[in-house]
Amino acid sequence: MKFGIVVFPGSNCDRDMQDALTQNLGQEVVMLWHKDKDLSDFSTSDCIVLPGGFSYGDYLRCGAIARFSPMMQSVIAFAEKGGKVLGVCNGFQILCESGLLPGALLRNKNQQFICRNIYMKPDGGDALKIPIAHGEGRFFALPQQLEAIEKNGQVIYRYCDAEGQMTDEANPNGATNNIAGIRNVGGNVFGMMPHPERACHPALGNTDGVTVFHQLGLLGQKQVVMAL
Repeated sequence: MKFGIVVFPGSNCDRDMQDALTQNLGQEVVMLWHKDKDLSDFSTSDCIVLPGGFSYGDYLRCGAIARFSPMMQSVIAFAEKGGKVLGVCNGFQILCESGLLPGALLRNKNQQFICRNIYMKPDGGDALKIPIAHGEGRFFALPQQLEAIEKNGQVIYRYCDAEGQMTDEANPNGATNNIAGIRNVGGNVFGMMPHPERACHPALGNTDGVTVFHQLGLLGQKQVVMAL
């Protein structure tokens, strides 16, 4: 599998993602400028990543302007053909704005920017410690959308405490149903607010992010985290 990381004006986690994938996980990575359109070197077995940051300064609405960039038109077509797409933080916002994922990311319930470690888990899985850093991370969906998301099993992660209990106190931003990340119905587009790329090396005191990449099926054979 090859990864392409889209760089928008205002992206600030693109190099974090690149370092995690190349230095920690030994993956091939190509950086993609937002004004380009060519994804001909990528097959549907590859993955395009929309990283975190503040694309276009978060003007108008988080991810709203990035959705119309030339590269995003190609990413949308790539996803519609079955190609894998991962959006993290601002990337998740862009996926919702582009219609590749349902719902929206609203201002945090406490109206403040939050930057800390949280716990999240897949339904039926164990709690993972992953960092968050966002001001607009509160997942929201209309009742009919939310019903479909839950019915189709599209929730990939929910906020929880260290023991895996889903409580209001463990929900850092007030997200509906403690939702930290979702996928599309086809299972090839993933969006999440927490940053797995920031938890991929022992030097960081946390490698739970590696588990996230595996759980999403974005790595081939079992990867060994590379030492410094």
